[in-house]
Amino acid sequence: MKIKYLLSVIAIVAITKDGFAQYSQDAIRFSTFQTGSTSRIKAIGNAGTAIGGDLSSISGNPAGLGFFTRSELSITPEYDGSKVQGTYFGTNTNASKNQVNLNNAAVVFYQQLSTARGRDKTKGWVSINYGASYARTNNFYENIAYGGKNDKSSISDYFGGVANDETQKYGNLNTSGLDGWAYRQKLIDNFGTDPNIDYRSTVSTPVNQLSNASRTGGQSELNFAFGANYSNKLYIGLGVAITDIRYNSFNTFNEVGNASMTTDPTKPTTGIPTDFNSTYAQAQDTRGSGANVKLGIIYKPIEIVRLGFTFTSPTFYSIDDTYSEGLGTNTAASSLTDQSGDYNLTYTMRTPLKLAGGAAVFIGKAGFISGDVEYIDYTTTHISSNDSYSGDFDNGNIKSLYRSTVNIHVGAEARLNSMVYLRGGYSQQGSPLKTDGKDLKTVSGGLGFRFGDYYVDATYAHLSNTQTVYPYEIGALSPAAALKKTNNNAFLTVGYRF
Repeated sequence: MKIKYLLSVIAIVAITKDGFAQYSQDAIRFSTFQTGSTSRIKAIGNAGTAIGGDLSSISGNPAGLGFFTRSELSITPEYDGSKVQGTYFGTNTNASKNQVNLNNAAVVFYQQLSTARGRDKTKGWVSINYGASYARTNNFYENIAYGGKNDKSSISDYFGGVANDETQKYGNLNTSGLDGWAYRQKLIDNFGTDPNIDYRSTVSTPVNQLSNASRTGGQSELNFAFGANYSNKLYIGLGVAITDIRYNSFNTFNEVGNASMTTDPTKPTTGIPTDFNSTYAQAQDTRGSGANVKLGIIYKPIEIVRLGFTFTSPTFYSIDDTYSEGLGTNTAASSLTDQSGDYNLTYTMRTPLKLAGGAAVFIGKAGFISGDVEYIDYTTTHISSNDSYSGDFDNGNIKSLYRSTVNIHVGAEARLNSMVYLRGGYSQQGSPLKTDGKDLKTVSGGLGFRFGDYYVDATYAHLSNTQTVYPYEIGALSPAAALKKTNNNAFLTVGYRF
């Protein structure tokens, strides 16, 4: 992989002040997926590890399939409304994106096991049930914008740093890379004398800056699972998931200001003040597929209490990544644009395993209370090296920038009458970042309606999170943008028992 790619990708997309290459960031992005579920389980904060008897068990705790006494199918579309407010040098900018997707579709087939005549059918192995589902586990759809007047620095300061790094390592600028483009477009110049090269920005502050990012795609699983019931006391299950990644990102960073652009390359200090409008753009297209295994158990020590545990193995992915970038600068006298070709890389990665434990207390037919705890160690994420790429740098960043986390889920369901159910829940997903990370919090609620063999469940979920991003890294003067992210999501499950 070209060094230009490693250096330039730190700008714009970095999410910590330390900055890091794209692959370690993507590896964590693709490791923070959530368990796919129906509207019912989403309404109770996704606290479904110990519940059982819901189609979410196929993608969650497969032991829950053992609770089914009839076959069942359902479909769950979703509406996702993303809003991001960016604050940058005291200026607020809002961006939004709305999307409709298929969130979940599932079917389970009930199979009662035959027993000898006269034998108690509730003892021993009672049933074994099989299920298949599609589940959306991560949503990347969002627009992000922030901008303001920066009186401390210019992105050209970053370009100058890239140019100095390039010349120190290789002896000259990369004419087909970001540093060479910035020099050709007169955003940086050599203010040193040979052999003491010193590339610096020609831009005077303040400058008006605006960052825009548009992201699409998601992660999903195709699950196949079975669950068995032993004496209506112990339930065990096994599931296999075929996973899929689609991620697209297009980022631009625009800067408008005045630069001292020289017409004599031997005299960089004699430049002419020139108004300019410059845009740095990056595009990424990532596709991947993988697989994992889930093992689950649910045990009822007494009739009203259920204890659940799920082990989700690491997901092993094969990923194809395509990246490109460009830089363009307009002045009254000229318009210059440089564009890279596509940088393609195929690599493999391993996400962390996940351990989940849960408990549920059922209050007769009145309802239940449920809670889950999940443990994930993001430092165990690993990217494998190959002939085109060494994962040492990114794997080092994963271990130094990330941490293990605990996710919590709590919720309850109340049976209002024979037809109507009321639900509510809360979840908190721990940030994988060691510093500058904020937990993702979700408050949810919903209603369920039963009509004989048919049912409808509706859920609303409000997600909130804050994040600090650094559009480029230049040390102590690196500018920071504060992002306030919210998602208002709605889910509707329609199901049928047969």
